[in-house]
Amino acid sequence: MSADRFAVLRPAALLAVAAVLTACTGTGGSSGGGDGTPRDALRVTPPPAHAGFDYQLGGAYPPPEGVEVVVRDHTASPAPGLYNVCYVNAFQAQPDAEDTWEPGLLLRERGGDGGDGGGGGKVVMDTDWDEALLDIGSEDKRERIAEKVRGWIDTCADKGFDAVEPDNYDSYTRAPKGLLDADDAKAFLTLLAAHAHDRGLAIAQKNTPELASARGEVGADFAVVEECGRYEECGDYTDAFGDRVLVVEYDAAGLDRACAGWGDQLSIVRRDLDVTPEGDPGHVRETCGDG
Repeated sequence: MSADRFAVLRPAALLAVAAVLTACTGTGGSSGGGDGTPRDALRVTPPPAHAGFDYQLGGAYPPPEGVEVVVRDHTASPAPGLYNVCYVNAFQAQPDAEDTWEPGLLLRERGGDGGDGGGGGKVVMDTDWDEALLDIGSEDKRERIAEKVRGWIDTCADKGFDAVEPDNYDSYTRAPKGLLDADDAKAFLTLLAAHAHDRGLAIAQKNTPELASARGEVGADFAVVEECGRYEECGDYTDAFGDRVLVVEYDAAGLDRACAGWGDQLSIVRRDLDVTPEGDPGHVRETCGDG
């Protein structure tokens, strides 16, 4: 999702995985051992498990009592004394921000003339949220796109964030057939993970349950997932990440389902669709212990 509005999300082993992750990615970082976590994750620390959690992409505000983990946009500042995750829209352009990217780095339909010097056909859009997809379909373009995203990651590190959340890992599923695939997405996230780790930041996989099993391959340290309760996907993430999963639900039924299945293991919060700051009309924040 973009930082200023909601994005639609698609629709005994646990204990073993949790034990491995605790040993390999707890305080002090990964050992680079049995779960496939890369050695460059040694210097990073994932968020604490089963912690009070708030998702503040619509605007920063003082975290409620009991919150230990906060997600904020890279343009915001981290919350003092807490574990802070920094949001960047890595796989798509923000709404109305296509002109901040080289035309040739925007994903285009095959054939035709896009009319803006980028070559090829029309820019492929995430029509739900009016975001242009970035063309991560070649090594050269992935590197050029990553150069810009690395700058945002550097901003996160310089501000004192603890981790980064690159959004729209699943953008390849919204591309016309044959333009992008899962391997492209994994290759790009691998580039971002290496840089995040170099800067001492843990990195999240955002959504995309079908790629959760590749967490070691790409270097993801934890997951930030939206509506896994609603869509009954939480187990897909815990199979790969153990209890290192931050869950955001957007309706009461999703919160109830997430809390019933995972409330004693995962960090879970319900937010309003626009993730509005506390005090603004429409603000909603609930947790498993409320009500």
